[in-house]
Amino acid sequence: MHGSGIAQSRPWYRVATAAGDALTWVISLAVTTVFRYDGQLDRVNTFGLVITIVVAASLQLILGFLAKLYQGGYRLGSFDEAVMVGAVSLVIGGTLLVLDLAVQPSRLVPLSVPFGGAMAAVLGQVVIRAVIRRYREGSSRPRGGVRTLVFGAGDGGEQLIRSMLTDSGSPYLPVGMLDDDPGKRHLRLSGVRMLGTRHDLEHVAKQTGAEVLVAAVPSGSAAMFRDLHHTASQAGLEVKVLPGLADLLAPSHVTIRDIRDIDVTDLLGRHQIDTDISAIAGYLTGKRVLVTGAGGSIGAELCRQIYRFNPAELMMLDRDESALHSVQLSIHGRALLDEGDVILADIRDREKIFSVFAERRPQVVFHAAALKHVPMLEQYPDEGYKTNVLGTANVVSAAKHSGVDRFVNISTDKAANPTSVLGRTKRLAERITAFFAQDGAGTYLSVRFGNVLGSRGSVLTSFARQIAQGGPVTVTHPDVTRYFMTIPEAVQLVIQAGAIGRDGEALVLEMGEPVRIVDVARQLIEMAHRDVEIVFTGLREGEKLHEELLGSGEVDERPFHPRISHVTVPPLAPDLIDFAHVLGRKDKPVTRLRSARSTLTTGQS
Repeated sequence: MHGSGIAQSRPWYRVATAAGDALTWVISLAVTTVFRYDGQLDRVNTFGLVITIVVAASLQLILGFLAKLYQGGYRLGSFDEAVMVGAVSLVIGGTLLVLDLAVQPSRLVPLSVPFGGAMAAVLGQVVIRAVIRRYREGSSRPRGGVRTLVFGAGDGGEQLIRSMLTDSGSPYLPVGMLDDDPGKRHLRLSGVRMLGTRHDLEHVAKQTGAEVLVAAVPSGSAAMFRDLHHTASQAGLEVKVLPGLADLLAPSHVTIRDIRDIDVTDLLGRHQIDTDISAIAGYLTGKRVLVTGAGGSIGAELCRQIYRFNPAELMMLDRDESALHSVQLSIHGRALLDEGDVILADIRDREKIFSVFAERRPQVVFHAAALKHVPMLEQYPDEGYKTNVLGTANVVSAAKHSGVDRFVNISTDKAANPTSVLGRTKRLAERITAFFAQDGAGTYLSVRFGNVLGSRGSVLTSFARQIAQGGPVTVTHPDVTRYFMTIPEAVQLVIQAGAIGRDGEALVLEMGEPVRIVDVARQLIEMAHRDVEIVFTGLREGEKLHEELLGSGEVDERPFHPRISHVTVPPLAPDLIDFAHVLGRKDKPVTRLRSARSTLTTGQS
């Protein structure tokens, strides 16, 4: 809690402030009157001046209490408080002027005194508050703490520095600021000076003896955080950050309690998400929502975020009972697995899926169930076909049969110009979804995005385990790149896409700039302060050097959201799928061969 806030809550402070404000009117009116007569005291109407002072002081106390100036209604010395002080003084000055004009035949005071006295009173009251605030901040300023540099002199940086200085228990002592804006080079906040830009970091660290750098830029880019982390590490500084604005409990009020250690998600991607809450609430609130693959990384986060929009019923379907236990626990704080919100079922089981849809009648469906590991599906392509193609066909046909209003199929960037079993099967899932969108009943669409940071089996998890074991860290190719998003970012945009998507489309989420996997490995090794070798193993079967978000012939159109592209998907009936051709395995059985062989070669239209 800030020192000024403590002061405002104490009765003695309120009395002292009220008395000080009344005293400013006494002094201001008296001095203004004396100046008006050039110091000739014998010309002053003493009785009139006393009456004016009494009226002004009384009005100050009455109006001040009505305006909550003395009940802790404003933060001490804040702009809002200064505006209210000015407004009260203006009303008092106007009242004194009217009173002076009403007194005949002689004036209580010269007509210039009410106006001049009001201006002087405002100045005096503001100065008093500024002095008290500076005193309070100085008395509560921590005497010790880790010497800290703050990067970012915006609102977040200003509030953070004030929190460091007014919290007597603060472990941080700000010794300087840095900012890349040249217009702030002379800035000083609460006595903390601007010392340069991030390029001056090493010199400033030596000059101030700083040990910690806090990046107070919640909306900063991944490139900025990577450069800042690298420079700070070379300067021997520990790096901490403020979370993104979406993660702050109260984005308008930043404190030292919001500071956390930097992690790899900061270095790879921190996107500010402009979410249309009203559009989302319109199709989720009060609706029966079903999520397949609810126990997976994406499915579980979908469930947690959907739950915030108060659906009439949230149904979580998965074939993994342990995963269902985990997601139910994360949402409700308990997981007895004896309630209807968890559904144990396999999307490969067509009869079971149709039974679930017929019984539960979901209105909105997010289809996140899938097999996703490229090497595994290259080894067992028939399993990928059964889950990603047949499983999707089961779910989407059951949804259509039961009258689902909105169906969102979760796809992947590997479906764009696919070269792997995963890419081909997910592209087919997109086309099957588009096929069921043709009759116009309900909205059926797909959402496509790339690698998700922190998801189960992701490259971050693998690298972290390899580093913990002492290495080596294995990377397929020195130039391989991938798109990355955090799980919450991806899911927020999936839900947003569900609100704006049109029948048969694939909505492609913008992923920022692709990141070299070897750079991810190096960042993790650097953060772990370990000397670990990186070994290149070569690209695996079906793996691309660089992923694509849009396939050949797909046009990047963004009619509704700046980070969501809309592309048309050619529909394909499930019974037209050439299993052997799609999977690249001529020794596998074929469902029903039709004339679609050339179309299925690449999975594109």
